[in-house]
Amino acid sequence: PMGWRKWTPDKGGSPGSSTGRDICELIVQACKLVQLNQEHLVNKMCQLIHQLLNRFQVALDEESLNYLLPYFISALRKCSTWTHVEILQALAASVYNNGHKCQKYLPDLLGENGLLIQFSSPAETDPEKKRAAIHSMANLCLSLPGQPYLEESYREVCFQAFLSILQSSKGTEVDDIAFCMLLQNALKGMQSLLNGGKMRLTQTDHLGSLLAVLKKCMFHGLPGINIEMPTILYPALLPQYDSRSPIEQEKLEQNSVKLKGKPKGKPKKGKPAEEVKEQPGAAEGSRRLSSHAFSWKRISSSDSEYSDAEGGMQSKTRSFQAKVRQGALTCFLSTVKSIEKKVLYGYWSAFISDEPGIGSPQTVSLMTIALKDPSPKTRACAFQVLSAILEGSKQFLSIAEDAIDHKRAFTPFSVSIASSIRELHRCMLLALVAESSSQTLTQIIKCLANLVSNVPYNRLKPGLLSRVWNQIKPYIKHKDVNVRVSSLTLLGSIVSAQAPLPEVRLLLQQPVSLGMTDGATALLLRSGAPEWRREPLPVSGEPSLALEKTTTEPCWLLRLCISLAVLPREDCYSDSDTSCLSTVSPYEPSPVRLEALQVLALLVKGYFILAQSSLLELGEVACKCMEEADPSLQLHGAKLLDELGVGIIQQCKPDLVADQRVPIDLVVTFWTRMLNGPLPAALQNAEHPTLQTSTCDALSSILPEAFSRLPDDKQILCITILLGLSHSENPLVKAAASRALGVYIVFPCLRQDVMFVADTANTFLQYKPRLFPSLFQVKSNAVRALGNLLHFLQPSHIASPKFSQPIEESIHALTSTVQSDATMKVRWNACYALGNVFKNPALPLGEAPWTGKAYDALTSAVKSCKNFKVRIKSATALSVPSERRHYGTPKQFSQIWDALVTALQQSENAEDFLEFKYSASLRMQLCHALLHLLSLAEETDLPDIRRTVLEQGEIIRLYMLQYIKSGAEGEEAGIGESIPERDKALERAIEHVRRLEEASEGYPVKRGALAYLEDLLKTHTCSTEFTKA
Repeated sequence: PMGWRKWTPDKGGSPGSSTGRDICELIVQACKLVQLNQEHLVNKMCQLIHQLLNRFQVALDEESLNYLLPYFISALRKCSTWTHVEILQALAASVYNNGHKCQKYLPDLLGENGLLIQFSSPAETDPEKKRAAIHSMANLCLSLPGQPYLEESYREVCFQAFLSILQSSKGTEVDDIAFCMLLQNALKGMQSLLNGGKMRLTQTDHLGSLLAVLKKCMFHGLPGINIEMPTILYPALLPQYDSRSPIEQEKLEQNSVKLKGKPKGKPKKGKPAEEVKEQPGAAEGSRRLSSHAFSWKRISSSDSEYSDAEGGMQSKTRSFQAKVRQGALTCFLSTVKSIEKKVLYGYWSAFISDEPGIGSPQTVSLMTIALKDPSPKTRACAFQVLSAILEGSKQFLSIAEDAIDHKRAFTPFSVSIASSIRELHRCMLLALVAESSSQTLTQIIKCLANLVSNVPYNRLKPGLLSRVWNQIKPYIKHKDVNVRVSSLTLLGSIVSAQAPLPEVRLLLQQPVSLGMTDGATALLLRSGAPEWRREPLPVSGEPSLALEKTTTEPCWLLRLCISLAVLPREDCYSDSDTSCLSTVSPYEPSPVRLEALQVLALLVKGYFILAQSSLLELGEVACKCMEEADPSLQLHGAKLLDELGVGIIQQCKPDLVADQRVPIDLVVTFWTRMLNGPLPAALQNAEHPTLQTSTCDALSSILPEAFSRLPDDKQILCITILLGLSHSENPLVKAAASRALGVYIVFPCLRQDVMFVADTANTFLQYKPRLFPSLFQVKSNAVRALGNLLHFLQPSHIASPKFSQPIEESIHALTSTVQSDATMKVRWNACYALGNVFKNPALPLGEAPWTGKAYDALTSAVKSCKNFKVRIKSATALSVPSERRHYGTPKQFSQIWDALVTALQQSENAEDFLEFKYSASLRMQLCHALLHLLSLAEETDLPDIRRTVLEQGEIIRLYMLQYIKSGAEGEEAGIGESIPERDKALERAIEHVRRLEEASEGYPVKRGALAYLEDLLKTHTCSTEFTKA
């Protein structure tokens, strides 16, 4: 239909173009000449308007609309009914993309007795007139960005009109094609309402009614299925939280879980009674493919083939029915995007089945369309919708859990979700092997990638990922570039899913040739020994070669991605690959290379131990990419280098066994090669600031032990480049360079380098006020870097007058961040940074003007921040100062003490249930901080401590006893104290308070604090002796 074509500016159809102005003038002049009593001329003129606007794609200007719309409204009221269809078609063409200019005519068209409402009502018997009226109404609902939209009352009227059409049945007097066109127009009108962003489906009846008709239309005319839907779909009640622990991983099983079926007489909650009638022979086997199950494979990939192949009305009808199904799916996609996910998932079971469709009747779902629809476009639409539903579903799917005992009176919701996940995997893999259309294949694989990214495989029995893994391998060498790219995306989703997973580790360790086609195996083997430049190892013994030979066969995915990213290909996969027609580039198309590099980065991030043996080769891959002319390849090479650096640091932790660590000589060799390669040039590439930012991040991931063993010229190179980039005019580059300098300043070899610290402090603090305020929201590491720098400032720097203001501004920036609306990660890092600042004994903590502001920020966070991790870190910072004078005046000390006690009282008050798992760690840290303050208190502090003990003594006693007795919980808070150490901390606090009270007037009368603490120790001692007994 004309109203749904897109206007193309270069065709000269805009109102401002000469063609557009001429057509507008012609149409207006014709209306002036044709009187309404000349009905035949009115009819012909409306046909002319319809044809002109359609052919030349003209959007009428406002002046022309102001003349035409009253003319059409009058014509519809005065002319005979036989002219109405043509008038309405002209009206629809005129208002297309002009809804915002028609506001003053809406009462006549959409008001209580509006013309379009009358002609689209159930009382209207002329199907063509009804279709034209719905078409006009749908075009009025189209919205343009930045333009006023329909008022709510009109939106509601249109919604009900479209809904009524979609709920109606085809009468005997209406032919199939006319009914399909009517449904199409109603679906497009509904989609326009949803896409306008103003139609909020907040009422359950509205949403339920819409979803019911959309599900009905999704199967309209689908061969073998006749679905009867209720008027309204109602959501199931979903549990908000599921605290059950994940089940233990079981051995790999070949057979999937068979769930016991529900009683046939009672439909599931959230899956209203719906009747599906299948024609004999249309049922599909769930576990095997047959020549009948996917008969649509023999149909070509075009939706227009029906008329050419068969001819006749039946084929044309099927084509129109397919367009209805596509329209319903597209409208459903708009619905999914316009409602909250927590609302959408109430209807999960209505569109996603949790059991195989064996026999008849079966529950129809989106996967029924994906497997049975003869139109590849419709199948692609189904996967687009399913992908949108799965996007962001990680929290909802996280409750899924495989049931071990299936013989129970009911099926838990977690088991139902797990079953639906397994059914999604099964059906998608069936669709994958049966699909012949490249476009639909791409959608299937993208949908699979979205599924894999959100499923909690650590709570499910293993085996699902293995099936996906093995079936996607042949598509790596598919003729279509988009299929190859999406296949790599899926592999990336697998290696990043709750990494590291034992199942994925086993898959990565498979031999190269296992499960691969001959062509794909050849593709992998080509990457066996690339002849890149190699420099002599600076350390004797060739440690890297020894390490690289420890495994007989390297990770096949790593070899694949290296081959795709940097090796020339031997042949072309398809004539459609433009790169094959040119001798300019012998490599894979750029999207394939970029996706391969992303998979490599994810593989290194999640399974570094498997990539460790190819460390030097991966470094060469990163170098080769940074030498490319394509900025995107350079950037991905830098990101791969960053992940390699982070992986090396993780794999060099002292708690790892020796044979798992990366040899330090190998790390030195790695970074020496990187610094001899294109890394310095990339760091200084001012034309590509994003690359500079990524390479700064990579440079900051050098292992500290390796940095100290780099040649002096390489150390100086790193420092010089970073100091230079910290003066960059680009704020992101400046922030990245400053963050890297903040990391370097904690290196033992540089911490004592007075010149480096001075240069870093001078550069960093000089530019800080301009650098950080706008970046604190997104650069949490920059906050940590600022804390590191202030931690290691030397007394000579602090005494310098030129540093006094920058230091104060830096601390002010940290305190402002703690109190700001920044992300919780940024605020956590700001608390961490303040704790580092307090560790510098050269800073005048307790005397400087900024002391009070810093403590106020931390006490506010420890009492009221909704994130318990931030509270823990703020309490940690408050327990850092090692001397009483650092806490300032008695009033300041009292405020800190009161804040910690208040925080202890409120440690079980969480806005979010998920924060409760950190409440024990929070109490541990708070008790540790309180004992720390007690051990430093002075006589002037005791009155406020006594008051607190009298008012809140019982609750402090309860939590303090838990702190002294408990073991491992405190490690979450980062305390790392043993129980004997906590006993000694309490004894030290008692002894310190005893000395204070002995020195005070009125001794030997016991004061409240001492008696309280001694009683606490006595209770703990008795409890311990009783337990031992």
